[in-house]
Amino acid sequence: MSFLSVLPTTEAHPGPSVPPARGPLLPAALLGLLGILVSALGSWQPSYWGDEAASVMSAERSLPSLFRMLGNVDAVHGTYYLILHFWIQAFGATEFSTRLPSAMAIGLATAGTYLLARRLTGTTVAMISALVFVLLPRVTYMGAEARSTAMATALSVWLVVLLVHIVCKPCTGRLARAGMWAGYAALLATGIYMFLYVVLLIPVLAIAVFLLTPRDTRRTATFRAWAVSSVAGLFLALPVMIASVQQREQIAFIGRRPQIAVLDAAVRQWFGNTPLAVVAWGLVGVAIVTVYLLRGRRAAMPATKHALTIALAWMLFPSAVLLVGTHVVTPMYSLRYLSICTPAAAIAVGIGIAWLKPRWAQASVLVLIVSLMLPIYQAQRGKYGKNSGSDWRQAADIVQAGARPGDAIVFDESVRPSRKPRLALHLYPSAFQDMRDVTLARAYDATGSLWDVTLPLASVGDRLTGTNTVWVLQYKGSKEFTSGNDIRTLQQLGFTVTGSTTVNRTIIIELTR
Repeated sequence: MSFLSVLPTTEAHPGPSVPPARGPLLPAALLGLLGILVSALGSWQPSYWGDEAASVMSAERSLPSLFRMLGNVDAVHGTYYLILHFWIQAFGATEFSTRLPSAMAIGLATAGTYLLARRLTGTTVAMISALVFVLLPRVTYMGAEARSTAMATALSVWLVVLLVHIVCKPCTGRLARAGMWAGYAALLATGIYMFLYVVLLIPVLAIAVFLLTPRDTRRTATFRAWAVSSVAGLFLALPVMIASVQQREQIAFIGRRPQIAVLDAAVRQWFGNTPLAVVAWGLVGVAIVTVYLLRGRRAAMPATKHALTIALAWMLFPSAVLLVGTHVVTPMYSLRYLSICTPAAAIAVGIGIAWLKPRWAQASVLVLIVSLMLPIYQAQRGKYGKNSGSDWRQAADIVQAGARPGDAIVFDESVRPSRKPRLALHLYPSAFQDMRDVTLARAYDATGSLWDVTLPLASVGDRLTGTNTVWVLQYKGSKEFTSGNDIRTLQQLGFTVTGSTTVNRTIIIELTR
């Protein structure tokens, strides 16, 4: 007997209705298209930021250069960089182009969220959950970012979809069953290659197997097959897991940041601002009360209880591991790392909304969620919508408008690599065409690291011989901005400041002699 066959085909309680047996693909496809459109809309407007610079610059390397770099740094992002490498070769490296794969991944994740919620609960919850997923600020952010989080989220939700399908609708033939479990192992490994912390979903998947497998002799066999397949997936992903341990110092910077509080994480991790977080967690509370605590006619069916249990485990277990691990063991938590849990958050919220009666109450809550996320969405799509206001494209436009061939360019090197104005040179190369990068020692793609190797300006003053105009790009508030060493060096060489423009966090200074 299949999992869905035990569910009634009509709504027998005030909770979510159970879907008919047919027709899930069309609404899943339409919701997926909605997810793509919402994420892609305006994605070309914000300037690139530091992590995206790492993505684009790595992807633009030759393959030998890329693999050499991955041997030293960013191996955990190697799969994404390789995909983006071929994408850029085909479609170029504009903001819209490089962010479009993430929007497409959000479309796949939206469709997967719908199908998963429909399989576990019903059409009503599935539709609402998919819409909530599309609207979550964490989703709209990663859907317009050239990083691996959107793809990892899509792989995560489809991994759960596949597992639920295997468990709830097992194949009759031995070869077919083996093929499905092999597909699960391969998808698990792919997810870990895309984003290492997908491995944190394994306990959640174990809970799903336990809850969804009938309590008979098949449960032991199914659990054994799942365990073997999971071990096989981990074995396939062993190279990237070993590399992540060897390169663990790469995320040591997290330890230098203030440790995030649990309440702060509850707001910013998925929901973006306090009002939306209060509404969302309130709806999760409604789901918990109605599904676990109510009795009688309003009691939830076992399917809905299983769905909420899986969603809560998916939301809370990876978050707890990273938060506790960061405070107790070693830095490992970042708000973006839990993007892979957004489908679970959407399903939990969707269950809460679906239990509201009458229908207009459900619609009203969805409208409220839209109204609360719109300011966040607009800020994300603004000119300075990335990482505290990255403004490299705007700074590059100013340089391009004023510079002439042969002018020199000097960049502030006193900030951490991902904030250096120098990255504008590689992200918007046409703006700096025919300018002289006087402090460059070795270009990034000729090294085994992510970034250029540079020399102090004071040691290369002779490179300015014959140059009458120098453009200096500084990061506002940096050590160089405060000390003014580069400006003094240029003044000693006979240059005088003739103009200065502040964009958002980048200052463009023109000097002539």
